[in-house]
Amino acid sequence: MTWLITGGAGFIGAHVVKAMLDAGERVVVYDDLSTGDPARVPADVPFVKGSTLDRGQLDRTLSEFAVDGVVHLAAKKQVAESVALPLHYYRENVHGLQTLLEAVTEAGTRRFLFSSSAAVYGLPDVDLVTEGTPCAPINPYGETKLAGEWMVRAAGAAHGMATASLRYFNVAGAGSPALADTGVFNLIPMVFEKLTEGAAPMIFGDDYATPDGTCVRDFIHVEDLASAHLAVAGALGERGDGSDLTVNIGRGAGVSVREMIALIGEVTGYGPDAEPAVMARRAGDPARVVASADRMRTELGWTARHDVRDMVASAWEGWCFSHPEARR
Repeated sequence: MTWLITGGAGFIGAHVVKAMLDAGERVVVYDDLSTGDPARVPADVPFVKGSTLDRGQLDRTLSEFAVDGVVHLAAKKQVAESVALPLHYYRENVHGLQTLLEAVTEAGTRRFLFSSSAAVYGLPDVDLVTEGTPCAPINPYGETKLAGEWMVRAAGAAHGMATASLRYFNVAGAGSPALADTGVFNLIPMVFEKLTEGAAPMIFGDDYATPDGTCVRDFIHVEDLASAHLAVAGALGERGDGSDLTVNIGRGAGVSVREMIALIGEVTGYGPDAEPAVMARRAGDPARVVASADRMRTELGWTARHDVRDMVASAWEGWCFSHPEARR
C-alpha cells in the first residue's frame, strides 16, 4: 500500500520513512520544511512541499499518489514555545490535523496513525504510566496532542477508518549520522552542546524523590520508534475498518538525568568534564515519567531492541557529523 508521511523530512519522520521502505511499502513524504530537511528524503521517494493547513495541496497529493494510509508526524512540538504561542500551536497542531482528516476521509483513506506524546499525561504520580493513566496535560503542546487523539478517534469511528495514536516518550539516538536530530531541545543534545562549548551540563533540580534526586525518564531509540509504527500499521490492517488503538512507545525502564549525563561523559570521552552543574528546578518537571510498554508487547508482539548506550553512541556520531569540533 502507499503511505503518506507528513513531516517525513524531520528527525523522526525520516526514520519512519526508512523503516517503511525497508518493509517494502510505498511512501510519499509531505512536509512544509519549517523544521524538516529535504536531504533526509531519499531521492527515489516522492516529495511534496506543503502545509497540513493547505486543503488543496492535500487533496491533490492524496489523489495523485492513491494514498491508502497516513502517518501524521507533522506538528509543532516545543513545550516552552507552546506556552508562549498557544494559538499558533492550536492552529498548526489541531486545525492542521482537522484539515488533514477532512481530506483523508473524503479521499477514502483506510488507515491513520497519529503521532501523539507522553505530554498528554501531564504530571503522572505513578511508577509506570499505562494507557489508562488519566490524561491531564499541563501545557498547550500536550493539550493539542490530546485534542488530536480525540479528533482522530472520532473521525475514524464516523468514517470507518482504522486509527491509532502513538504516545511517544523521550526519543533519542539515530539510525545513521545523516539522519540525526539537529535540534537542541532534549537532554542528550543539550549535554552534547555544553560539552562542545567547554561548559558544564546542567541538572535542573537534584532534590526529587528519586534514587539520586534527579528526574527519571524513559528513553526510546528512534529506530525502535520507527519499527513500532510498522507494528501498529500492521495491527490496524488486521483489526479492520473503524478500529482504534492507543499505545505507549517506550522501553518501560527509567534513567535518571544524572545517570544519563554520566553515560554521555563515558561514551563521548569527556569523562570528568561532564560533571554537571546543579540548577534550580524547572516549573512543571515531574519526578518520574516511565512508560508501561505492556500493551505493545502483549497485543502487538513489539519490544524495543536498543539500550540507552546505543542511543547515546548513535546520537553522538550524529552530533559529530554536524559538529566535528566536538570529537576528542
